[in-house]
Amino acid sequence: MSSTLLKLVFPPPLSTVVSAFTVVSFLVLAYCGISEMIGKHLNYSKFATAEKQKKKIKVPSRAGMVLLYGPAFVAGAASFWLYPNEGVRSVLLNSVVTFHYFKRLFEVLFVHKYSGFMYLDSAIPITLSYFVSAATMTYTQHLTVTEGLPEPQIDLMYPGVAVFLIGIIGNFYHHCILSKLRGEGEKEYKIPKGGLFGLVICPHYLFEITVFYGISMISQTVYALCFAVGTTFYLVGRSYATRKWYVSKFEDFPKNVKAVIPFIF
Repeated sequence: MSSTLLKLVFPPPLSTVVSAFTVVSFLVLAYCGISEMIGKHLNYSKFATAEKQKKKIKVPSRAGMVLLYGPAFVAGAASFWLYPNEGVRSVLLNSVVTFHYFKRLFEVLFVHKYSGFMYLDSAIPITLSYFVSAATMTYTQHLTVTEGLPEPQIDLMYPGVAVFLIGIIGNFYHHCILSKLRGEGEKEYKIPKGGLFGLVICPHYLFEITVFYGISMISQTVYALCFAVGTTFYLVGRSYATRKWYVSKFEDFPKNVKAVIPFIF
C-alpha cells in the first residue's frame, strides 16, 4: 500500500514546518470530529446555543463566517503574487484554493440565512485551521518546485479538477436549497428537502469533503492528502452530530436519511 501511495504523491519537502503542520492539522481535525460525535461541539450554527456561558464572547453568525473564510481567501489570493510562474499544477492549486474560499465568502454574504450567533472561541480555531491550511497547501506546492521534487508516477491533476468541480457545484447547490428553507423573517429550523437531502442530512458536507479530495488530487502532496483525510473525520463527526440534533428536534425525521454517506452512515 505504501508503494502505491508513493506513486500518487510528491516526496515530502525538506521542511520541518510543513511536516509539523501536516501532523498537527490531521490530529486536530480528527480530534474535532471525534469531539463532535461525543457531543463536544464547536459552537456555531444550530449548536451555538448548546452552551449558555454568558462570559463567552459571541458574534453574529454572518460576521463569524466572514472571519472563518476571509484570511484563507487572502492566503490563497496572495499565493499568485508570492509564487508566480511555477507551472500548471501550482497555478491550478492556487486557483482552486482561492476560488473555494471566495465561494464561501460569496455564500456567507449573499446566500446563507442566519438565525443565531457564533462563539468567538470556536471561530478562532476554525479560522486558523482554514488559514494555515490554505497557506501551507500553496507553500508546500511551491517547495515541490523549488526543491525539484520528482512528479508522482500517476498524475491525478486533471481528474482532481473534475472532482473539485463536482464538489464545489454540489456544495453550492445544497447551500442554496438550505437558504430557501426559511421565508423572510423566519428563524426556525426545518427538515431540508430536495437534492440529496432525501438520502443524507448533510450533503453539503459530503460535497465539501469532495472539494478537498479534489484539491488533494490536484496538489498530490502529503500535506493536502492529510488535510483532506482530517477534514473527512471532522465533517463526518459534524454530520453525525447534526443528524442526532435533527432526530431530537423533529419526531417525523425520516429514519432512512443518513448523516453524510448515502445508505451507509
